[in-house]
Amino acid sequence: MTSTDLPVRAPSASRPARPSRRAVTARVRPRGNHLVLGDSRLARVLALAVLAVLAAVWLLPMLWAVLTAFKSEQDASDPEHWAWPRHGLTLKGFSTVWERGDLPLWMLNSFLVAAAVTAVTVLVSAMAGYAFSRTLFAGRRVFFALTVAAVVVPPQILIVPWFRQMLGLHLLDTYAGVILPQTVAPVMVFILKKHFDSLPRELEEAARIDGAGHWRIFWSVLLPLSRPMLAAVAIFVFIGAWNNFLWPFVSTSDPALMTLPVGITSVKDAYGIQYAQTMASAVLAALPLVVVFLFFQRQIVKSVATTGLGGQ
Repeated sequence: MTSTDLPVRAPSASRPARPSRRAVTARVRPRGNHLVLGDSRLARVLALAVLAVLAAVWLLPMLWAVLTAFKSEQDASDPEHWAWPRHGLTLKGFSTVWERGDLPLWMLNSFLVAAAVTAVTVLVSAMAGYAFSRTLFAGRRVFFALTVAAVVVPPQILIVPWFRQMLGLHLLDTYAGVILPQTVAPVMVFILKKHFDSLPRELEEAARIDGAGHWRIFWSVLLPLSRPMLAAVAIFVFIGAWNNFLWPFVSTSDPALMTLPVGITSVKDAYGIQYAQTMASAVLAALPLVVVFLFFQRQIVKSVATTGLGGQ
């Protein structure tokens, strides 16, 4: 066989060049702003270090409060041993607060009030948000504008009208008098209305073809898709109702109806401010909220991270 009979191979220049690994990575990686200062290892380390410092600054007051709660009153007032008590840790502050007050009753009252306020607020706010989002009625824009305007009204301004209203209804020193005024939450109505706006209307139209009315659509179609958002709203309302001090303090004078923030303020000492007892009371009041947040933090993140069909 001569050289002329051999197959001629196409020149290498005519074949497309194989892309390098760096080019493929750059093509696949989405472009956009990163939370770090770049893609290098040093930038990530610096960003994590800054975040760790900020987290430590945020946690330092909480750690100081917890440490003070486990100190004796003598060590809590000693500036030379602020980092660690001279006489070690003790539960004297917690035992004193527990003995001088009725913490189980106050916690029970706080739980009942916060749970009732949460249930009523979420239900009423969801129905109002659905009405503003999916129905047409006379004065809809005006009522929604008033709802948005009510967001900027401080609750402290409404204390006197609430008190006069509860007095006229003979609801002072009752659970209903403590619960009902706290169920007014315009900001939750606004949040849920915007959430219902983001849900596809095709689902509502399909339900109407099957003969569903407003209540059926609201209860069986939109609410199941809104569970993460409803859970987040419920958690925020529960925390606000649990920590509310002013209205339960004004509306109740019966010790049997005191909530935890109101009852803790009644535990006083004849020797002035007791730092260990004060911090122990604060830790006991915050402990249930920490437990609630640890159990439902995934719902809060999911409500912010998902849109459309609620992440389904």
